[in-house]
Amino acid sequence: MFRTLALPLLMAAALALSGPAGAVELGDDGLHKPDWLRETFRDLREDLDEANAEGKRLLILWEQRGCIYCTQMHEEIYPDPEIDSLIRDSYFVVQMNLFGDIEVTDFDGTTLPEKDMARRWGVVFTPTMMFMPEVVNEGQTAQNAAIVSMPGAFGKGTTAALLTWVRDKKYENGEHFQKYLAERMVQ
Repeated sequence: MFRTLALPLLMAAALALSGPAGAVELGDDGLHKPDWLRETFRDLREDLDEANAEGKRLLILWEQRGCIYCTQMHEEIYPDPEIDSLIRDSYFVVQMNLFGDIEVTDFDGTTLPEKDMARRWGVVFTPTMMFMPEVVNEGQTAQNAAIVSMPGAFGKGTTAALLTWVRDKKYENGEHFQKYLAERMVQ
């Protein structure tokens, strides 16, 4: 009897200990590390140039160690095939740590550790997604230049709509995101 139950019990225990099926590896900083993140020197002018050269939009993703909402996004939202495809095909994603010490150079040339840059830009919640335009005027900060910032964890529909709204530049014709989202939801 014990032998009959032992193998299934061991397999169940191994699965339980392995974490959720959609789990994303954590880095040494405790942040999720999906393979679509870009390792850069965090000089936003350089990052913007590289994103533009690839025909992608620069997206700054703020997270913090132990953030349950970040985990939710990485396990439930970002792996969704539509969202994963939108991110991979259209975005150059640079991750920032809300309490990190890595130096970041803003578009205006100011260099600060991540945690101080977060304060400068008014980022107080994780996750926060900051979407950058293709052109940032001289002297602007990322906070002033951002097309939109999305603080918080949202469902698949809202996240996909925002990624599409920015990618398709719906904001350029004055279309408010909430109206765009509402129209998508009734389709």
